[in-house]
Amino acid sequence: MRFKVYDEVFEKLPDLCFGVAVGYHINNKQNIPEIYELMKNEMSKVENNLKGINLKEYQGIIPYRDAFNKLNLNPNKFMSSVEAMVKRVSKGNVLPSINPVVDLGNSISLKYILPMGAHDLDALEGEIAVRFSRQGDTFTSLGEEVVEVLDSGELVYADSKKIRTRRWIWRQSNIGKIDENSKNIFFPIDGFQTNKERVLKAADELEILLKKYFNCKTKKGFLDINNQEMEI
Repeated sequence: MRFKVYDEVFEKLPDLCFGVAVGYHINNKQNIPEIYELMKNEMSKVENNLKGINLKEYQGIIPYRDAFNKLNLNPNKFMSSVEAMVKRVSKGNVLPSINPVVDLGNSISLKYILPMGAHDLDALEGEIAVRFSRQGDTFTSLGEEVVEVLDSGELVYADSKKIRTRRWIWRQSNIGKIDENSKNIFFPIDGFQTNKERVLKAADELEILLKKYFNCKTKKGFLDINNQEMEI
């Protein structure tokens, strides 16, 4: 299977880039309290450092708001996943423990203030790609059963059959969500040339922690306008 970013995406957002980490044969049924401790530490740091700050003017969030505007998406109505999570935590709200893989992803996302997805590779068909939606594409939101039919021209993550995220990094699909039975997991980390170093560090740390806590095989990569696809 390949992860691919279509040319049309870079035509709209030429400075976009993606860190990639993949974990194979993960046992996500384990109880690993150390991972939730990591997440709690990162939540505490975000609350202490960003409490009372206007996130709309925060350096780590501005590039995503700007990109949403370029995509004709209102970032106040459709807040990027990382802004929504940081906003929640900065107000003192605690993220619940979901499972070790999700908790680890949230920990890295909070530490580096970067949006990061997690997709079950075994639930994907054909490819996983960042592209613009096509007329008739369908989506089922996380925790919902209603099937939404998309118009064309919306930036999405998608496999060859179904849409995996709506409005790029706004909301993930119910299909392919990470649960205790997920074994082979693809983590994309969305960024820009302006925060590329953070994206690379986040991918590095995620790979290290996947090996440490799950003793699993991993793969790492980086995509941008000069390298638009990789085997995962």
